Amino acid sequence: MTYREIVQKLKSAGIENAEWDAFLLVEHFCRLSSGAVLSAPERQLLSPGLLEAVERRAARFPLQYLLGEWQFYQQTYKVSPDCLIPRPDTEILVEEAIRKLPKGAFFADLCTGSGCIAVSILCERKDTTALAVDLSDGALQIAAENAERNGVSDRLSLQKADLLESSAADWTANFSAPAAILSNPPYIRTDELARLSPEVQTEPRMALDGGEDGLIFYRALLALSKKWLAPNGFCLFEIGYDQAADLQKLAKNQFAVCRVLKDLGKNDRAVLLEKQI
Repeated sequence: MTYREIVQKLKSAGIENAEWDAFLLVEHFCRLSSGAVLSAPERQLLSPGLLEAVERRAARFPLQYLLGEWQFYQQTYKVSPDCLIPRPDTEILVEEAIRKLPKGAFFADLCTGSGCIAVSILCERKDTTALAVDLSDGALQIAAENAERNGVSDRLSLQKADLLESSAADWTANFSAPAAILSNPPYIRTDELARLSPEVQTEPRMALDGGEDGLIFYRALLALSKKWLAPNGFCLFEIGYDQAADLQKLAKNQFAVCRVLKDLGKNDRAVLLEKQI
């Protein structure tokens, strides 16, 4: 199969960025440079792994899982179907946390998944330490590997916990009150899951499903922050494009400030909540 044939196959399968996906697959499985790929698009590519990957991508299996890693912020992360795929819009949350965390801060990243939020912040803010929490054993293993490969495992603690259970005191007692609670929680309404793209539906449902109104995890996060967040602390939560008003209502009696941050597409993407003293 040639590069040109791969592009055509992916286009026929409805892959929007077929040329880019084809290039990344060829580069990864054949270890060819961009120049080598593009200068000879009719070259026969003989990697068995490539052929299988092309078939799976044509069946709408996510490119990131096929490659086994993905770029986020300024780091490279291992990814698998055990965790949500890191997305550029989440970098808005990371940048704000890097800017706002006080010197020497300890922070918590809840629903950590691949660990990309906590690890990227720790890489940029070498004075900080963090706790990463998830319910998935597979996600926690990936987060541990990502912390190791990016050189921050000595400053990151991992904790398995269910944020929807009322037993948070069982594990928060082991850690200091954080200066910030960060989270990209599941926030898609349950009845919307079936309308997501085939690629997104391949990602773990537990990382997507935010309950009937999409807000179940925010309620849990706010309840936890009320008990655990340090005085003068703040929360940064990723949200859906239409959820800012809902979060403002949920948080209005608990936080003095609720600022909405927009993503690269100018959509509401995160809320910054600053605690009342």
